[in-house]
Amino acid sequence: MTNVLVFAATVLIWSTSWIAIAAQVGPVPALVSVFWRFALAGAILMAWLGATGRLRVPARRDQPFVLAQALCLFSLNFICFYTAAHHIPSGLLSVIFSLATIFNALNARLFFGDRITGRVVLAAGLGAAGVALLFARDLMVDLDAGTLRGVGLATMGTMLFSLGNMVSRRNSAAGVPLASVNAWGMAYGAGVLAALIAATGTPVVAPPDAKYLVALLYLAVVASVIGFTTYLLLVARLGPSRAAYATVLFPVVALTLSTLFEGYRWHWTGILGLGLAMLGNVVMFAPLPGFMRAAGAVRPRV
Repeated sequence: MTNVLVFAATVLIWSTSWIAIAAQVGPVPALVSVFWRFALAGAILMAWLGATGRLRVPARRDQPFVLAQALCLFSLNFICFYTAAHHIPSGLLSVIFSLATIFNALNARLFFGDRITGRVVLAAGLGAAGVALLFARDLMVDLDAGTLRGVGLATMGTMLFSLGNMVSRRNSAAGVPLASVNAWGMAYGAGVLAALIAATGTPVVAPPDAKYLVALLYLAVVASVIGFTTYLLLVARLGPSRAAYATVLFPVVALTLSTLFEGYRWHWTGILGLGLAMLGNVVMFAPLPGFMRAAGAVRPRV
């Protein structure tokens, strides 16, 4: 699959996952919902890999990094995001998450010595500004203790997500099959979430209805098994900075879907924001031949 198709699939999958997450709001605590998601995703991915003879147990030297990926991508980051959503509007959360491109560039410099290019800085700035304009009216919030806590948690979740990108890049470079790392990582993440549920005394509520079950299946199979595979393929192929630009496009697609199905009405600030986000996309990936040459980069074993 070409980089363009992998990028488009990642954006489409994760942009639509908000519909499934919204369908889970109700009697099931967020911590339990995240646990169900990754417990099911890990079980499905392990079963599929085992049935096809592709499940590999990571070597002992790689196990700490599998656990680190589980903590950063399949458990603690989601706890931060879900908790932050109780304190700040989703628009502000989207703006903070769109900074993952910058976080990834800084962390790639710190851990791998990658050069931070002017293209990445400009594209990330345009993208973040575009997302901010898309949610301009959501950003007018009172800076009380709850808001500051939400901003802090969202920033921490984005940093964890970025660190998970670095760990995944390390695992791919070490030759650990991506699918096996994800399978074990999701299983480890579910274990961490189960321990937190027990430690906090959070009630374990079973899926209450068919709507919740359908949403859970979508989040586990499509958003987790497929979505994380395509995104982490991008991290390995294009580098973390370029891959993370997908986070800028998530709210763009989400608002487009909201326009089609929920009657969302665009304001001039949103239209300008959409233009800036698209311009940032051009800056990040143009010229096209250069983007396509990235397909020759290291391709991880799946």
